[in-house]
Amino acid sequence: MRKYIFDFLNHLRNRKNISPHTERSYLSDLEQLFDFLDGKDLAAVDHQVLRQFVAHLLSQKIKKTSIARKLSAIRSFFRYLNREGLLPDNPARLIATPRREKRLPAVLTVDDAQRLMDAPAAAETPDLRDCAVLETLYSTGIRASELVGINQEDIDRHDRLVRIRGKGRKERIVPIGVKALDAIDAYLAARSAAATRALFTNPSGKRLTARTVQRIVENYRKKLGLAGKASPHTLRHSFATHMLESGADLRSLQELLGHASLSTTQRYTHLNLDMLMDAYDKAHPRARKK
Repeated sequence: MRKYIFDFLNHLRNRKNISPHTERSYLSDLEQLFDFLDGKDLAAVDHQVLRQFVAHLLSQKIKKTSIARKLSAIRSFFRYLNREGLLPDNPARLIATPRREKRLPAVLTVDDAQRLMDAPAAAETPDLRDCAVLETLYSTGIRASELVGINQEDIDRHDRLVRIRGKGRKERIVPIGVKALDAIDAYLAARSAAATRALFTNPSGKRLTARTVQRIVENYRKKLGLAGKASPHTLRHSFATHMLESGADLRSLQELLGHASLSTTQRYTHLNLDMLMDAYDKAHPRARKK
């Protein structure tokens, strides 16, 4: 089975142009299935065996969102085997995804987002790179993995635009605010003139990693004492929520966030409704029973 896994990943790499991150995730998910099968022949794998695998994952307290991702990889894998004539059927097509918990994304208030943006400049020794990283994340709503992929030539200062390479290596152009551009220019002016295209680098001049970006956001969250968890994705959610609150429409937001489906963007509408209901319950004298 392991040979088929690598053939499948090679197919995705060459035909679907998947990112290295997606490839690693697929490999991890499929090897987990391989270990569970414990030498069982592929031809003997039916939907009952795969249901047992799902039950095993649930017994291990694996999150349903993670199980859904694993099942997506498994369905694609067996669909590939069936299409290549290596299996007569796709047993994974009959496997239902466990119902996911409805979880709304964490967001910062506008005031807390402003405090987070100002935090690097308020330090005894202002950190220009961290300031530029935070401003860019909140200004564009991009993912940490997209931020670290930005090159200097991707910034169009005249039209205030930045080229982003998103999931599946799809490119999109998004607006970027003046404060973010000013922070980037201040950072680049102070940075040593290293021969690198990367916009954001570490002290060694190498491209910043998404993990480092996560540490930057968490570091300032702790310094400010912000409640809960703040991550690059929290800034992305906050960007989307604040845009909707200010009148942006869902289709525009979908383009800005790089969502393939509008349904993914619509969860921010649910978040706004929850916030609206909370405000109503607190403010209206007859909203609740006494």
